Amino acid sequence: MTADPLTLRSIYAARRTIAPFICATPLRHSATLSAQVGKTVYIKWENQQQTGSFKVRGAANRLSNLDEASKQRGVVTVSTGNHGRGVAYVAQQLGIRAVICVPELVLPHKVAAMQQLGAEVIVHGRTQDDAERHAQSLVATEGLTLISAFDDPDIITGQGTVGLEILEAYPQVDTLIAPLSGGGLLGGIALALKSADPTVHIIGVSQALGPAMYLSLQAGHPVAVTEEPSLADSLLGGIGLENYHTLSLIRELVDEIVLLNEAEIATAMRTAFQQERQVLEGGGSVGIGALVAGKGTLVGEHIVVVASGGNVDLAKWLKLMNDNNGQ
Repeated sequence: MTADPLTLRSIYAARRTIAPFICATPLRHSATLSAQVGKTVYIKWENQQQTGSFKVRGAANRLSNLDEASKQRGVVTVSTGNHGRGVAYVAQQLGIRAVICVPELVLPHKVAAMQQLGAEVIVHGRTQDDAERHAQSLVATEGLTLISAFDDPDIITGQGTVGLEILEAYPQVDTLIAPLSGGGLLGGIALALKSADPTVHIIGVSQALGPAMYLSLQAGHPVAVTEEPSLADSLLGGIGLENYHTLSLIRELVDEIVLLNEAEIATAMRTAFQQERQVLEGGGSVGIGALVAGKGTLVGEHIVVVASGGNVDLAKWLKLMNDNNGQ
């Protein structure tokens, strides 16, 4: 970690660090969404990363920056799937033992994906907080290094490299729309974009069921949330009752947060496939969902939406595609 970790300089440093593990994902014009909202819309397709989501960026930065002793002992993390998959992928490349603690609500296909990458997956408790407590016990008993899913400067700046790619491909961006859960992705992108131009309008999108960051901002401090099953399963979980970085970063840099109900998330997933021919998980599609639902203030003429992940259970996805609820 750098001495001044949350700066544009540290995001550029992260890009160099993570280059062996990630690809620069495409940013493509969406003719249908542009016509629908009357502005120019581009979509950043992070579902096309090697692990199917943006999470590999932060994981690569954090694990690469571990000291050698920590690499030898191994790492432990808590995940509903995508972060764990990113950690497992990078750990496998670097020869680091990776233990992933997941709550009971995690989807089986995400557990299988982490195991296929060599990770030890432990299912513990109903919520991410339960899994977090077990991970902390492994830190104490086995000397593993805890890898935060979001509340860590290396994670945030790794995710912020998405913002660098957007700036370089489409510097005229006026409004950025991205999923919001723990705040690592949105905080990192906002840091990159607002360092270049403070007038860029930043919109975070969360699920209406247990939106931890949204509720914490309203309360003025981190709050615990009840996790309920949602199509946006990758956005579930709390922000940590001792949040050190992302709560303040989102409060400072994000202009607007909107919430989507389950029907709006389903519509977003269908829209991604029917109009863009992309398979997205619920959490990865919420930016598109905000546009389709007309939620969020679109400042300026140039809109960029981040599609953050595509690790969806295909059986459930196919059922959703075939069940249009009368649409």
